[in-house]
Amino acid sequence: MPSFRLTACTAEHIGDRSEQQDRVAILTSPRHPQSVLAVVSDGMGGRTGGRMAADQVIATVTQVFSDMAEDDAGGLPELLKMMANEAHTVIRLAALSTEKEPHATFVALIVRRDYAVWAHAGDSRLYHFRGDRLMHLTEDQTYAWYLRAAGREEQAREADQKFKHMLVSALGLSRQPTLVVGDVSELQVGDAFLLCSDGLWAHFSDAELAETLARLSPREASSELVRLARERAHMGGDNLSLAIVKLEPA
Repeated sequence: MPSFRLTACTAEHIGDRSEQQDRVAILTSPRHPQSVLAVVSDGMGGRTGGRMAADQVIATVTQVFSDMAEDDAGGLPELLKMMANEAHTVIRLAALSTEKEPHATFVALIVRRDYAVWAHAGDSRLYHFRGDRLMHLTEDQTYAWYLRAAGREEQAREADQKFKHMLVSALGLSRQPTLVVGDVSELQVGDAFLLCSDGLWAHFSDAELAETLARLSPREASSELVRLARERAHMGGDNLSLAIVKLEPA
């Protein structure tokens, strides 16, 4: 077992919107000793609908992580799937009493000792860096992503321009979300994970994010990324949220 300490930080900013519809949390639980969970959700569906959807994601994740042990769920990947599916159901039930279709992205990460597992739906992202190298990046589940999966590359390139932010998968939509799960074992000092909404990642290259997380502590990196995102938004920025989990020397 490698020797390291885990440090983490969250940050959010309302941007230039009238309401904050992003939600972010870092959680621990007695049911999961030596584990930490990070989650980011970007709500959509009108002023109150988006905020409600993201709130439901955080509330559901918190409750399941507190009440359900890994063995009860059948493993950490199954635990993340349970969180997402229950949040999806709750948001759909809430939508029955409104004329809107509230929905939310979902990206969650559990780090337990030298093992990490994540799940995502929508276009909030998870990055895994090792030092200044990008090891993994989730795929945005947009209309262009859907077309590429169907082998329609020419139409996908056009969709990248015209329908860049049109989601085909998220919690709360009428169709069941496509939940993608990944993991990595044998984590080491220098590994860092960034979970963030599109209000943040839209302003950075992968290389710039990697360099920032490698150079700075999670708290310093959070402040730097929020500051730069706000500068680059030029008074037209979306809500943004992020969570950083980093393995540093013990």
